[in-house]
Amino acid sequence: MHAYRTHNCAALRKANVGDIVRLSGWVHRKRDHGGVLFIDMRDHFGMTQIVVDEDSPALETLDRLRTESVVTIDGEVKARSDATVNPNLPTGDIEVYARVVSVQSAAAELPMPVAGEQEYPEDIRLKYRFLDLRRETMHRNIILRSQVIASLRQKMVEQGFTEFQTPILTASSPEGARDFLVPSRLHAGKFYALPQAPQMFKQMMMVAGFDRYFQIAPCFRDEDLRADRSLEFYQLDFEMSFVTQEDVFQALEPVLAGTFAEFANGRSVTPAGAFPRIPYKEAMLKYGSDKPDLRNPLIIADVTSHFEKSGFGLFEKIVGSGGVVRTIPAPKTADKSRKFFDDMNSWARNEGYAGLGYVTRKGGEFGGPIAKNHGPEKMAALYEELGLGNDDGLFFAAGKETEAVKLAGAARIRVGQELDLIEQNCFKFCWIVDFPMFEYDEDQKKIDFSHNPFSMPQGEMDALENQDPLDILAWQYDIVCNGYELSSGAIRNHRPDIMYKAFEIAGYGKEDVDSNFGGMIEAFKLGAPPHGGSAPGIDRIVMLLADEPNIREVIAFPMNQKGEDLMMGAPSVASPQQLRELHIRTIEPPKVSGAEKTRTDQIGD
Repeated sequence: MHAYRTHNCAALRKANVGDIVRLSGWVHRKRDHGGVLFIDMRDHFGMTQIVVDEDSPALETLDRLRTESVVTIDGEVKARSDATVNPNLPTGDIEVYARVVSVQSAAAELPMPVAGEQEYPEDIRLKYRFLDLRRETMHRNIILRSQVIASLRQKMVEQGFTEFQTPILTASSPEGARDFLVPSRLHAGKFYALPQAPQMFKQMMMVAGFDRYFQIAPCFRDEDLRADRSLEFYQLDFEMSFVTQEDVFQALEPVLAGTFAEFANGRSVTPAGAFPRIPYKEAMLKYGSDKPDLRNPLIIADVTSHFEKSGFGLFEKIVGSGGVVRTIPAPKTADKSRKFFDDMNSWARNEGYAGLGYVTRKGGEFGGPIAKNHGPEKMAALYEELGLGNDDGLFFAAGKETEAVKLAGAARIRVGQELDLIEQNCFKFCWIVDFPMFEYDEDQKKIDFSHNPFSMPQGEMDALENQDPLDILAWQYDIVCNGYELSSGAIRNHRPDIMYKAFEIAGYGKEDVDSNFGGMIEAFKLGAPPHGGSAPGIDRIVMLLADEPNIREVIAFPMNQKGEDLMMGAPSVASPQQLRELHIRTIEPPKVSGAEKTRTDQIGD
């Protein structure tokens, strides 16, 4: 017999009744039924009920053990009575009567429970992550992550991609988020950087003649953490040569749609070939966001022209000064009290906006100050244009276009949630396309890149030389699912002359480009194919499939909101000897007195 087990804890069935077996695992639960001890024994695979009766030599040992102790048990498989069969457990038809027990590891008192799914403080969960990972949901999430990565890898190979690895220690880039720097012991005063993405390396792979590259790539960005963002993360990084934007879409859609369908568990998925293409400008107008959640049926509309001359003076003044008015429908709200609309207005103010105007309508009768001042005839014409009914309310976001877009987008989400309009049990994908190549930076009073400086402008050199820079679109695209951006991508600018010109428009000279991106430019001068790609985030994909609101729930060993690894104690202080070897001296940040901190806080307010 094997030293530890003949079967795992999910394997035994009625066909095994009468067998003498050996199981190893954790003591998940214990129940004492007056001289008979019942133990739920757990391993990676599942659970088996162990029965320890008063005649068992193992009773005394198992009775004194705490839960989460690791044991090996020899015993006989017996059938459960009809009344005690557990249909929710794969092994629910049988139980094992323990005869011999070996204690592999006795557990001390637990800092947190493993059995059950009760909420527990995150700092405790992260400090004792090895315990947290024993819990059913967390264990299932990490297994799901592994299965998703395996599925993505298989589908990429089936699409003709070849997996390559790119360096982890590389050079710092002036673009993007902050780099994590790694000091060099051999080169005093110099630093490597951990890659924010393998962007330049994968483009070099295309220049080197490898036609279709991919990898499950680790990436590192020293930025503030959010529910859907981590300091280190993984992405399905890929690049393709001699492709158009449409070729990239046709390659990625079957991979994402197929993987989501594989793990959807009955939820619907937008099929490959049917991902909507939404231009950036349209997305910002209709959804107030470049990562729209298409499960929400509400559509934002621009009604600025209706208030150029209006009895509602506030909107007329906003429009007259160059502002806009956007509307968010609130369908079937005749039964809602005034409080619902007032609460929405209060929410907008709490979010930092001037407020969210509204109109109510019940049985065709308009209510609220906007309707009263704008007039029933003009309001009826507005409703007809928007296709709204006699019992539909309407919210208004007005102001400078940038602020009105943000408020309308946030209000669309809020109204959809409050009215329970968000479609459930589905994954709705879309592409956001036609991003602007440039934007006007109000702070710097200059034209700058709006998204990715290395994207190919639509129209190429002709567009750069003959169009208004703010009208130039780029071959850039994002893939979005249920309101989450999974990745950005682009057809790359592979021509040095076009790259120099694009940077010149943004105020950077040839010397700046050669200094910061010399390796890429030099490679492109020696023959580069047209190429493009993208990099969907693995963590966000798994987060969506697991229906988890926080990315830390699908990462085995994540950091907390402050970027700390509470289990391993990172980041930690380096010893003086380590610092000397790396030619580094640390500088403590200046200490702020209580009075100075108070003044600083007041200034911040």
